[in-house]
Amino acid sequence: MTIEANSEEMECVVSLEQEITELGSGFGGGRWPCEGPLWYKDEGHLLYSDIENNKRMKWSPCSGISLDFEPSNQANGLTRDLQGRLIACEHKTRRIVRYEPEGPVTVIANNYKGTRLNRPNDTIVKSDGTIYFTDPGAPDPELDLDFSGVYRVSEDLGTLTLFLKDFVTPNGIAFSPDESILYVNDTRRQHIRAFDMQPNGLPALASDRIFCDLSGERPGVPDGMKVDIEGNVYCGGSGGIWVINSDGNHLGTIVHGQDATTNVAFGGNKNQTLFFTTWTTLNSIELNIPGVPLNLSLIHI
Repeated sequence: MTIEANSEEMECVVSLEQEITELGSGFGGGRWPCEGPLWYKDEGHLLYSDIENNKRMKWSPCSGISLDFEPSNQANGLTRDLQGRLIACEHKTRRIVRYEPEGPVTVIANNYKGTRLNRPNDTIVKSDGTIYFTDPGAPDPELDLDFSGVYRVSEDLGTLTLFLKDFVTPNGIAFSPDESILYVNDTRRQHIRAFDMQPNGLPALASDRIFCDLSGERPGVPDGMKVDIEGNVYCGGSGGIWVINSDGNHLGTIVHGQDATTNVAFGGNKNQTLFFTTWTTLNSIELNIPGVPLNLSLIHI
């Protein structure tokens, strides 16, 4: 069974007969997986990361799988800024960077108060141009910081603010459709936490709450996540991709049969295709509700 429904609401999200399409396989490896799917609506293709093999890959409906760029510095999560420039979290260099249309990359962040970051994992851009990212990995003898953090970078890249450091493994990060709520999941603790956002761009820590527990007996833990325009959250969990409504109720699971869902992204012509990566594969499934589009207010699509 591809779709497991816990509520009648699940049928509004996806047909219970909808099938999964495998778009490619053979990515990832022993230590690092396939990750970071990112749809380019203006160019009609998907980028994603093959961390283990140090490559950024491309999939398009017309030409299928191809190499986009290497070496990728073992990039993980990918997104775009308001101008459409690619932002990547790099494991190998322990930094988050922006690719300029011409010329070298711009380093967005590579240290916190002079100490190198761990391994930036996933990132999002708010409608005001500020950048948020997760940095798990600590404690680890290979790393320098003694904590895993969640950060905000000002639009001019001049200010890096650490606003959460009590996660074991902060991983996926997403906003509600109106950006009033910030979701951050913790892979090790297997749950998503939610925070009300303040006018200063930082979460109100007093609003910290467990949004949903995604643990269970089947393989799968929280990793990358996205939100649709109705406020439903899509995140890997026990058994597959969990669909969770804005009240934190588990509507159902998209069961793909792999051990883990590493990340998800909306795309396609109507932004209703859910692309997702597992440890070694790239896949897609058609949904009934579009995802929240990327904030690309400064380019015409």
